[in-house]
Amino acid sequence: MKFDDILAEVTGFGRFQIMTILLMTAARMTLPFHYLLNNFVAAVPSHHCNITSLDYGDAFRNLSHEERLIVSIPVQEDGTLSSCQMFAQPQYHLLIESSNITDLPTVPCQNGWMYDNTTFKSTLATEWDLVCDKRRLNKTSATIFFIGVMLGAAVFGYLSDRFGRKKALLVSYVTSTVFGFTSAFSSNFTMFAVMRFFTGLGLSGSSMVTVVLSVEWVDIKHRTAVGILMSMDWSISTALFSLVAYCVNDWRYLTATVTCPMCLAIICLWWLPESARWLISNGKVESAHFYLTKCAKVNGREQFMTDLKPEVLSKVIVVENENKKYSFLDLVRTPRMRRLALLTGIVWFAVACTYYGLSLNIEGFGVNIYLTQFIFGTIEVPGKALIYFTVKKIGRRFSQAGSLVLTGLCVLCNIFIPRDYGVFRTAVGALGKMLAEAAFTALYLYTIELYPTVMRQNGMGYCSFLARIGVALSPLIQLLEEVWGKLPSTIFTLVTFAGALSASFLPETKNIRLPESIEDVERTRRRSISTTEEKSPS
Repeated sequence: MKFDDILAEVTGFGRFQIMTILLMTAARMTLPFHYLLNNFVAAVPSHHCNITSLDYGDAFRNLSHEERLIVSIPVQEDGTLSSCQMFAQPQYHLLIESSNITDLPTVPCQNGWMYDNTTFKSTLATEWDLVCDKRRLNKTSATIFFIGVMLGAAVFGYLSDRFGRKKALLVSYVTSTVFGFTSAFSSNFTMFAVMRFFTGLGLSGSSMVTVVLSVEWVDIKHRTAVGILMSMDWSISTALFSLVAYCVNDWRYLTATVTCPMCLAIICLWWLPESARWLISNGKVESAHFYLTKCAKVNGREQFMTDLKPEVLSKVIVVENENKKYSFLDLVRTPRMRRLALLTGIVWFAVACTYYGLSLNIEGFGVNIYLTQFIFGTIEVPGKALIYFTVKKIGRRFSQAGSLVLTGLCVLCNIFIPRDYGVFRTAVGALGKMLAEAAFTALYLYTIELYPTVMRQNGMGYCSFLARIGVALSPLIQLLEEVWGKLPSTIFTLVTFAGALSASFLPETKNIRLPESIEDVERTRRRSISTTEEKSPS
């Protein structure tokens, strides 16, 4: 008898599984809030040099505010005031003739900046003047956060496989809550960056472990549906985030607001079950029997577990060495695991880099920032519906590769659409975002099915680690538009095509049993759903 057979007997997708998923919803809703937070807290409103403290005598004081701006700040080609330069001396002749200002001497802003507070009451840029020479710090803050997420992937991948899914989640929830609230009270940018680093580190555990825990409690038949259903909270929260950010337009209050759901997540953890599959793999059959009995009771299948003794569970998952503690090194010790790690790592890097390259550039489409965020959230829902259909019909491998190719084509098309066509750029960008989310949704499910139980969380941690390298690089890639405006999009296109090529070499996992041990991966995998007909040892 296999574990999936036991899971089918106690109902592989019933009230118990639904309850498990719902108990992790609060934590998962927090993820897009924090991952996309920089779109709003690091936004740079229009600004110009502060001239309120200038005193050039009576002639200057007698001018209106508009006239002072004309004689003090140069005008750019698009007719807006320069953001970073001011005239060395008032140019009074511009009140009469303003046709030629290119030869007039200018200097950097001397007394700070004035900001347009129409859209944002307060952001990092307005709080600490992160503009002009310091403008890169806004992009850097996102990179620092995702470096934390990247390291958290490795940390929580190990913690989850070593100490269990539930304990890893407890550490994740507490870490992200404490540092999330602390970052809202930062007194300077350095403190904010450090707090965001540790917030990202904590949230990384919530992102990975919740998906793995849910899938490990579900049977083969419902695995696809659950994997995609769980990702819906991301899309709904992404769209909802635009409303939250619109209502809370002060960066400190917004940071605290998006952290609040984690308090509820910590409370819900009390009722969350541990993974019975992990417990059996680690020789904890008594605990596994307890949670399976609880599952059977909630799903109305108590009789089956009454007849099943704990000692029988020790035989349903054959582990090479029950006392062995697995680590990341086991990803490269055997040939097929090595190949698997290489290919999945490339795919994760490509998907994450491109997805966040689009998600963190919502100002670059020429449409209202809140509307763009809402569109980018809602467009993910049909993307999930599309991927649900394709992974069931044509399988995981071609769905993964195909969605990446189409994403790359959308990014490529936007290179040739002029910036003046904001609506068209947003439409093509939204389509690319939909396909990128489809690729991300398929990838979580696909990766969980590829790695064995004893290495599943380590494998997810490794993949997430490489993904967060891609995410951390995406804001920096955007800065390359200063070199050539089309360079970032060109890079994102090439990255997606590389990911699609790597995905095409991965094995198919449609209707395949989850591998339990490294040996399962190394030998030819023929654990299809039809093998449930196999005779179980009595």
